[in-house]
Amino acid sequence: MLWTGGVVVVPTILLAGAGLILFRTNRTELLKIALEPQSLRWVAVGCIAAIVLWVALILTTYQRARPARPTRRQNLLGSLLAVALSLAVAGSLATGAHYAMVTRDLINTVAPNEHTVTAPKITNITRTDPWGSKDRVNLLLLGGDGGVGRTGIRTDSVILISIDTHTGRSVMFSLPRNLRNVPFPARTPLHALYPHGFEQCCDVGEEMLNAVYRNVPAAHPGVIGRTDNEGADAVKLAVSGALGIPVDYYLLVNLNGFRQIVDAIGGITVNVNEPVPINGDTDRNIPPTGYLKPGPHQHLNGFKALWFTRGRYGSTDYKRMERQRCAINAIVDEADPVNLLTRYTRLANASKKILRTDVPQKLLPAFVDTAFKMKQHPIKSVVFKLSSKFNPNEPDYGYVHRSVQKALKPAPTRPRPERNGGLTGVVRAGTGPSDTRPRRPGSAAAATDADSDCTYRPVAAAGSVTTTP
Repeated sequence: MLWTGGVVVVPTILLAGAGLILFRTNRTELLKIALEPQSLRWVAVGCIAAIVLWVALILTTYQRARPARPTRRQNLLGSLLAVALSLAVAGSLATGAHYAMVTRDLINTVAPNEHTVTAPKITNITRTDPWGSKDRVNLLLLGGDGGVGRTGIRTDSVILISIDTHTGRSVMFSLPRNLRNVPFPARTPLHALYPHGFEQCCDVGEEMLNAVYRNVPAAHPGVIGRTDNEGADAVKLAVSGALGIPVDYYLLVNLNGFRQIVDAIGGITVNVNEPVPINGDTDRNIPPTGYLKPGPHQHLNGFKALWFTRGRYGSTDYKRMERQRCAINAIVDEADPVNLLTRYTRLANASKKILRTDVPQKLLPAFVDTAFKMKQHPIKSVVFKLSSKFNPNEPDYGYVHRSVQKALKPAPTRPRPERNGGLTGVVRAGTGPSDTRPRRPGSAAAATDADSDCTYRPVAAAGSVTTTP
């Protein structure tokens, strides 16, 4: 009996200890195990095997430990205890096996190692350097109305988030969907086709940024090269040309399914500065069916969050872009480990239906680890909106490139006095508690972030709320 118990208990203790050590010393290595489909299959198999061994151990222990001639009461209580212990162990391990298979299915569905021409080739990944010496990763977030596997999608939401892989500090660049004359990088097939920008492409209304995903594959199938998503490659090249920096990977979200993601994480909390229309069509003079009312710290379910990001009746694309950035910030705030774990199955099932990406599976652990770092810093934001310096109908891309490079420069270190035990010291800007804690709508960090429009500022008091580069 002692030998049998040792066979089960000792490996369990060793595995638990190894997991704790990995979590504290090398979180990326643990994430690699948790996000690698083949490893997840073995995790599920291991959980099932552990169920069999633990239940066998519990029942064997009960059989040997009970009295030779138990009373009826002893027999009933002992049996109930053995069954309860077996169910407790089996239930937790079965949950682990279920989560492992759900994660495996999610990864293989959303990130099936899709091949795109524009994705960088990262080969020198190590345990200590999961990004392969890459200092920044640029992820393009696209929101479209069609199913993620369909052609003909209009990408009405275009946001590039540039992340420092070492610190997690991030900058979001929002481009208007009606951006015209988008240039493609030199020495690419699309630049040869459109040397003066995408505006010469198509009919009126079909030459804007939001039509690149759909129109380039339709007009020039195969021109980019062998790829699993020619539309994504085309819009990545367009955004790269517009911003003047490379676009590494994309993540496409079906906006009609966005509400499922928000509901799966339990909703988001945002500040609503002015009435936001629900439904409605300005061009066809169809009025909204309702409005989201202004107010601070509004907790929105999936339906309301969808219209918070999409509502445009009587407003502008730029206001909608601002709200989309705030929604992204709110989702990052809600994505804490406890919340994700308790709602994991719903979130995974929703994600499978509405997400598509070319992020390779081998980089998923690095992305997740970097996302945890991102939560420790406010997300800087640059919105390219109509102003005296920028017109999306006649854009000055030299100005855009300069604005991007300025935003990506590390913040200057400005000394500030700090009292500590009666002594005055110096703290570098960006290292104090108020700079590193996660932002919440209306928090001190958000209120002091000059690049944020997500604080509560009612429209009557907001003359030029948006930060224009």
